[in-house]
Amino acid sequence: MASTGSGIRLQGDDNLQSMLVGTVMRKIKSRTWKKQRYFKLQDDCMTIWYKSKKAGNAHSTFSVGDVEAVREGHQSEVLLSIADEFPADRCFTLVFRGRRGNLDLVAESAEEAQSWIRGMRKLIENLENMGERERLDQWISDWFKKADKNNDGRMNFKEVRDLLKMMNVDMNEHHAHRLFTMADKSQSGTLEDDEFVLFYKMLTQREDVLRVFQEYSADGQKLSLRDLEDFLREEQLEGGDIQQQAKQLIERHEPSDAAKQLNAMTFDGFLMYLGSAEGSIFNPQQRGIFQDMSQPLCHYFISSSHNTYLMEDQLRGHSSVEGYIRALNRGCRCVEVDCWDGANGEPIVYHGHTFTSKILFKDVVNAVSNYAFKVSEYPVILSIENHCSVEQQRVMAHHLNHILGDKLLKSTLDGKAPIGLPSPEDLKGKILLKAKKIGGLEESFGGMVEDTLTVEVSDEEEVAEIDEDNLHRESLRRRVKKSKQRLSKELSDCVVYCKSVHFNSFKHSRIHSKFYEVASFTESKARKHMREAGAEFVHHNARQLTRVYPSGFRTDSSNFNPQEMWNAGCQIVALNFQTAGEGMDLNDGLFSVNSCCGYVLKPSFMRDPEKRFDPDTPQKRDGYRPLVLTIQVISGQQLPKVNIKEGSIVDPLVRVEIHGVPMDQAKQETRYIENNGFNPVWYDTLRFSVHTPELAMVRFVVEDYDKTSKNDFVGQYTLPMSCMQQGYRHIHLLSKDGTSIPPSSLFVHIRISPLE
Repeated sequence: MASTGSGIRLQGDDNLQSMLVGTVMRKIKSRTWKKQRYFKLQDDCMTIWYKSKKAGNAHSTFSVGDVEAVREGHQSEVLLSIADEFPADRCFTLVFRGRRGNLDLVAESAEEAQSWIRGMRKLIENLENMGERERLDQWISDWFKKADKNNDGRMNFKEVRDLLKMMNVDMNEHHAHRLFTMADKSQSGTLEDDEFVLFYKMLTQREDVLRVFQEYSADGQKLSLRDLEDFLREEQLEGGDIQQQAKQLIERHEPSDAAKQLNAMTFDGFLMYLGSAEGSIFNPQQRGIFQDMSQPLCHYFISSSHNTYLMEDQLRGHSSVEGYIRALNRGCRCVEVDCWDGANGEPIVYHGHTFTSKILFKDVVNAVSNYAFKVSEYPVILSIENHCSVEQQRVMAHHLNHILGDKLLKSTLDGKAPIGLPSPEDLKGKILLKAKKIGGLEESFGGMVEDTLTVEVSDEEEVAEIDEDNLHRESLRRRVKKSKQRLSKELSDCVVYCKSVHFNSFKHSRIHSKFYEVASFTESKARKHMREAGAEFVHHNARQLTRVYPSGFRTDSSNFNPQEMWNAGCQIVALNFQTAGEGMDLNDGLFSVNSCCGYVLKPSFMRDPEKRFDPDTPQKRDGYRPLVLTIQVISGQQLPKVNIKEGSIVDPLVRVEIHGVPMDQAKQETRYIENNGFNPVWYDTLRFSVHTPELAMVRFVVEDYDKTSKNDFVGQYTLPMSCMQQGYRHIHLLSKDGTSIPPSSLFVHIRISPLE
C-alpha cells in the first residue's frame, strides 16, 4: 500500500528517522502560554501525533496533508512576541491549510528544529508529488487504519460494515457481505490490506465511466489509438494534433506496459486520465500566465482584501499580521491598512472605534515586505486608511521607505510626467501606496508642493453611510473633526499612481479626473451608481481604478457578492478574506486563472472607452454572442461526511449557479440521492442561457438535503465559464475554506453551444 511505498522512499532520511523517534518541544500560544509536548511522526509517515506530559492518555494528531508550509524562525506574531526568550534558530511555525490557526513550536536545540523543518518539508513535497493512484491508495490506507480497531492489520466483517458507515455508504448488508467474501481471497474471514484494496475497488466500480469507455471501445476491452482519438475529438472537443494528444495521454496515464506497447488504453488508464488535470473541468492551458499583462492597471480585475488585519469579525475580532501573510499567500494584490496614532510615537493598525486588538504599523509593513512577491511577482497595492497625526504619518513614511526600500514605488517609472497608468508587467516587484496626496502628479514634477495640507485624510465613507440612516448629528461631528487632519508631505510623496479622491459624479470625473485618481465606494453606493448609470460606471472604469468595500453594517465581516461589482468593471473589489462562503468562492474562482497571480484581464468590451457596455442590456453590445451551457451531472465520488452523528449518511444534491450580468444570474439543482455520499448517481441535466459568457462564473455546490432544516454544505468548486473544458470531466471539490478534499469529486458532461 501507499504508506509502505513512501516508507521505502523515506527510509534513508536522517531527519525523518529522528521524527519517527519523537521529540519534546514547546508549543507556544502566547507570551505566557508555553507548554511542553511530545511530538512524533507515526509509522505511516502521514500523521503527526502529540501529547502533553500531564494529560495521561489524551493525545492529538494531525495529518501532514493539512500542513501548507513550514516557516523558520520568528515568522509569526506569537514567536515574535517571545523572540527575546528563544533564539530564531530553535523556532518554527507549521501553517495549516484553510482558516485553522498556526502551530508555533520551539525545539530544544537548533539541530532538532532543523530536523523537523527539513523533515516536514520533505513529507509535504512527497505528498504534492504523489500521483492520483498513490493518493487514492493512501486515502484507502488511512481509512483501513481508522477502522482496524484492534490494530491487528486485518478487518472482520463487522469492522468493514462500521467502516462503510464512516465512509458515507449505506449499503445493503447482503451486498456488502458478497463483496467481502469475494475480496477475502485467503478465505480467513478477514481482509488484509491488499484484500481490502480489492474490496474497495469492487465497491467503487465506476459503471458511469465504464459505460463511456465501452461506447468508444471497438472490442470492449481497450481503447485503441483510433478509439481514443475519436473520443477526444467527438466527446472532449479537443483541437490541435489529436493523435499526438492521444499518444501523450497513454504515455502519462496508462498503468499497463503491455497496453502501452500496443499504443492502447485500458479501462484503468481511462479512469486515471479522467481523474487527472487533463480530465478535469478546468482547462490546464489557463492555469499559467496566458493573458496580456502589458495593459494599463485599470484594465484588470485585482484580487483585493478588506480589513486585511482582521482574523474574525469587525467588532471584537483579533487583529493580526497573519491576516496579511495569508491574504498575500492566496494571491491577493491589494491589502488594506487602517492606521491610527499609537503609544510611544508608533502608529498602530486596527479597526477604529471598536474592540478589535491592535498591531504595529511597522510589523504590517515588514510582513508585506517579506510576503508580497512569494506567489506572484505582480504589483501589490497598500490601501491606506489614514487616521494619524502629522507626526505619526512621518513615522509611517519612514517605515515604508526604510523597510520596503526599492520595492516601494516613489516616482513615475521613467521619471517623466506620465500620461496613463503603467501595466502589471511594468510594475513587477513594486509596492504602490493608495492614499491621499497633496496636489497631483503634475505638481510633483514642477516642484511646487506645500509641506502639509489640510484634507480629509481617510478614504472610507462608513461614517457617511451610517449618516444616511438618521445618525446625522453624530456623523457630522465626526466628519468635522476628521476634516481638520493634516497630511504630511513625506507620506504624500509615497503616493504615485493611486491618489485617493472623493467621487462627485461620472460627469465630473469625465471632465476633471486624472487617470491616477482612485475613488472608493461602499457596496451600497456602488449598487446605486450601477442602478442609475451602469454603462457610465463601466466607461469610468475603462479609464481609472475604482475600489469597492463592504458596508460598515457587516459587523460579522460577511461578504457581498463581488460579481455585481465586476459586472461594472470595478477592479479593486475588496472582500473579507477571513470569511468563507460564496463571496470568497467567486473570488478564488475568478483568480484561479492566470497562475493565481492576482490580476485577470477584463473582457475587451469593458476596456475600450469607445464601446458602451451596459451590464443590464448585454444584448445591445457589439459582438453579442449568447451561449447555452448544458451540464449533465452524472455522479459523485467519496463525498465528505458533514454530520458527525453516528450512522448519519449524506443525502447529496448538486446545485449549479451562474453568476454574471443580471440576465445571466440563475441556479438549478439535481434531485437528492438518499443515503449515499459514497457513489451517488444522478444523470440529471441542467441547461442555462448565458448572454455575457465572458463575465460568467459557474459555481457547483454539493449539499446534504434536509427536509426539516437548512441543507448542510458538503463541497463546492467555482470557475470562470471561459475556462471550462467540454465533454466528460471531473470536478475536484473544495471545502468551505477553499482547500481541496481529495478524493471527493463530481463527474459531469459539459456542452457549450450557440443560443439559437
